[in-house]
Amino acid sequence: MNLRVDWRASVSLVGSVLKYLSLPLALPAAVAIVYDNGVLAFLPVMALTLVAGVGLERLDPDPDIGAREGFLMVALTWLAVALVGMLPYVIAGMGTESTLADPVNALFESMSGFTTTGATVMGSIGFDHHSHALMLWRQLTQWLGGMGIVVLAVAILPELSVGGAQLMDAEAPGPGIEKLTPRIAETARVLWLIYLGFTVLQFLLLYGLHHAGLAPNMGLYNAIAHPLTTMPTGGFSPEARSIEAFSSVVQWVIIPFMVAAGTNFALFWKALNGDVRSVFRDSEFRFYAGTLAVFAALGAGLLYGGVGVGLAELPVEVPPIAGEFEDALRHSTFQVVSIVTTTGYASMDFNTWSPVAQFLLVFGMFIGGSAGSTGGAIKMVRTLVILKSLKRELFTTVHPDAVSPVRLAGKPLDERALRGIYAFTLLYVVLFFVASGLVLLDATRIPESVTAFEGMSAVAATLGNVGPGVGIVGPMNNYLAFPDTSKLFMVFLMWVGRLEVIPVFVLLTGAYWRS
Repeated sequence: MNLRVDWRASVSLVGSVLKYLSLPLALPAAVAIVYDNGVLAFLPVMALTLVAGVGLERLDPDPDIGAREGFLMVALTWLAVALVGMLPYVIAGMGTESTLADPVNALFESMSGFTTTGATVMGSIGFDHHSHALMLWRQLTQWLGGMGIVVLAVAILPELSVGGAQLMDAEAPGPGIEKLTPRIAETARVLWLIYLGFTVLQFLLLYGLHHAGLAPNMGLYNAIAHPLTTMPTGGFSPEARSIEAFSSVVQWVIIPFMVAAGTNFALFWKALNGDVRSVFRDSEFRFYAGTLAVFAALGAGLLYGGVGVGLAELPVEVPPIAGEFEDALRHSTFQVVSIVTTTGYASMDFNTWSPVAQFLLVFGMFIGGSAGSTGGAIKMVRTLVILKSLKRELFTTVHPDAVSPVRLAGKPLDERALRGIYAFTLLYVVLFFVASGLVLLDATRIPESVTAFEGMSAVAATLGNVGPGVGIVGPMNNYLAFPDTSKLFMVFLMWVGRLEVIPVFVLLTGAYWRS
């Protein structure tokens, strides 16, 4: 059978990405040398990645890519980096009790890192059990994956200057990427520079708070590690209690950075060029800000009124929130922003919240961040368009002769764009229900009891790249209890979720491959 896809070109470009992935591995290796602990987990992986990358690159010295090759290259790249990323976990875990010594667990952790999901199978989190270098690698995978491995490659690799637009469209979160500059490589560099700028700004603020005496636990390492996992909406904190381990000032400071991470980065570029009004004119941004405000207000009302926390069944000591305005507002705002933007941090164990408050968070897992942000799930713009479509259907039912196009930013959307949004959302919801059934069925093989709500939250959290769910996969728990089959299936869900479902399913169709 003659293939219509030049797989050699795609695999060759995957090799280029792998070749350069050996460079960031040098950072945790350097940290391992400083702390005199764990360098052997990185040096062989650096060498292997470099050799494998150069070898694959030689499959096609002059790759020419189109849309089909772009789909394949992006999908394979995310699998390849996850496979490389698991190796330090496995090597470091040899001869120890680390749960990451198991290859399935290591692959789960690596895919969770690169896709910025933040779900973990680490049995114990902390420097008592893992080296500083390994923990930094965990956070670095999220930062590399946040704005996109392929977007980064387009920004820095001249061989991707041709065909870079197809690659970025195939990888970038949301319905499509906005071209900010005449050259796509320049657009990729702009996006990564904004991303880097927010990361550095957050580091300076957090470390400044530490020196001002307002953030006692936010030492140099934590001040570096948390921006690396906030801006990609990742959520891999080096602290077992996540952001609960820090002062209320730190929690308030992290909230706007999570909001920024869930915003379309193109709006920051426009604001930096003096067009600040375009940010507030953007219909998706207004919907995004309004959704966060309404959800946070609802949650704060529940917590303040004592409806939000199931005080009778607290597994750990929880300070009183009912009647405490600042506590109720802070925890509700933090958790709503963290979940809706798919960051996954926790300012407290929301397993202690009442079912109605937890349902609010689980519902938020489906909405996700804005298009062009680092957030996952369905995305604000798609939710907004679907709501506008429902409104149109109701209107045309009453006025059958009326012409009422769905408008976004004042412009009518064509029916092809609408069909794409409907198809994505339908496929996402169907995949969620089918996956929930499979995970719940598989979970009957483990001793722990997994309720339907807990199992469905686990699927929503991995497919939406959120991280924590509720109950057995709550913010202070992990995914370790699930069978290996479920973990591998969730690796698939994280991968599919990061690539926005349709590109992966396109690869599974015969029409994609046939000549």
